[in-house]
Amino acid sequence: MKSKDIAIVGILLAVGAILRYFLAMLHTPLTPNMIIAFYCLAIILIRPKIYEALGIGIVAGILSMLISSSMFPPANLISEPIGALVCFGLYAAIRTRTNLAPSITTFVSTLASGFSFAGIAIIAIGATYLAKYNGDFMAFVAVFVPIVVITAVFNAIIVQLLYIPSSRVLLRGQE
Repeated sequence: MKSKDIAIVGILLAVGAILRYFLAMLHTPLTPNMIIAFYCLAIILIRPKIYEALGIGIVAGILSMLISSSMFPPANLISEPIGALVCFGLYAAIRTRTNLAPSITTFVSTLASGFSFAGIAIIAIGATYLAKYNGDFMAFVAVFVPIVVITAVFNAIIVQLLYIPSSRVLLRGQE
């Protein structure tokens, strides 16, 4: 990866982390993970190699874990690399087929990251957390699934809106 690409990834991850931190400070019931949107945008823009995409996911996982107010922050160390790898693979598969490839890729990547996070968290702290729902796993699912889906929609819209201007800026630097 060129130094320019590393700078782009770093800037986008920093913007995502700042936005996530700010949104977490608002203490709203839904805190979207903007880091996912911005690492997806980074992967879509620079089209790294697979191990570089994995590295982006690992860095995103560390950032997410450090600023998370979620039920089990260490789950981000696995869920974010999963999201980054899904983003890498899916975008490579559909980028030439549709103009909506950035939003579709980000939507699916957010779902992959969010649901893998939930699965890991349930395995790690399931009994404790499900006690809040009187042991009703379906109540947990009814709360968690809409959060992940709404975040995925929000992230997809953000990335699609940012893709065109940011790709133009990158193309200017190559001329």
